[in-house]
Amino acid sequence: MTIANRFLKRSVVAGAVASLSALPARADWSQVNLPKGVSVLSREIHDMHMTMFWICAVIAFFTFGAMIFAMVRFRKSRGAVPDQKLLHNARLEAAWTIVPVIILIAMAIPSVEKLVKIEDTSGSGLTVKVTGHQWYWQYEYLGTDVSFYSRLARTSDIARQKGSGIDPRSVENYLLEVDNPLVIPTGVKVRLLLTANDVIHAWWVPDFGMKRDAIPGFINEMWIQVDPDKPGTYRGQCAELCGADHGFMPVVVEAKPEAEFAAWFEERKTAGATSVAATE
Repeated sequence: MTIANRFLKRSVVAGAVASLSALPARADWSQVNLPKGVSVLSREIHDMHMTMFWICAVIAFFTFGAMIFAMVRFRKSRGAVPDQKLLHNARLEAAWTIVPVIILIAMAIPSVEKLVKIEDTSGSGLTVKVTGHQWYWQYEYLGTDVSFYSRLARTSDIARQKGSGIDPRSVENYLLEVDNPLVIPTGVKVRLLLTANDVIHAWWVPDFGMKRDAIPGFINEMWIQVDPDKPGTYRGQCAELCGADHGFMPVVVEAKPEAEFAAWFEERKTAGATSVAATE
């Protein structure tokens, strides 16, 4: 056995041992994989992602397995001689061209179907206009008088100031809490119309599996539909660098069951009407 062969085998063994020893540190796969989310789209995107992942994993297993087998079994040190018939085999060349094309087409069809579904906002039961400002959000429930601003919560705003003396770790949901969250009903398709008042922003909540830019003078659309059994509070942030306080304009969405949402909505409309009457 040559020195090079011994070095190669020892390197492979050392790499395998290092990989196995690192497995406990990588036990939480949910931190590296695409999150499944709580909405219809995020769940379907996750399922498609996992299907594509396993297809690619199987292809990689056989491809790299064949490469490694060929390199070890037919290496020059063992006296292997190239087979000229295999080097210029038209059938093999056609096979490794046609088969990948078929696989790509099979993967593209569900991908295109998902892209079409992402853009389809028809059949929505609620429309909310989302406007990005430096550095806060404005939500308007179209067709109603309900409209409000959503800014960074005062507790986080105070703690972030230089010399505040407040430990950020002592603030619950530091930089991820607002004074007025967007409230939507679960089980209802909610259409969002996104724009901006000054510079480009981006509205992003990871649990919804969607992100859209909010661009001045332009309307972008997206839709979300939270599963009926997944009510709760979901947090995100502006995902487009938009100025000095870009990191301080979080997105918070409260998904409520329809009955609770209806009660909240009526209360909000009443409060809005009262404040208008008080200013007249």
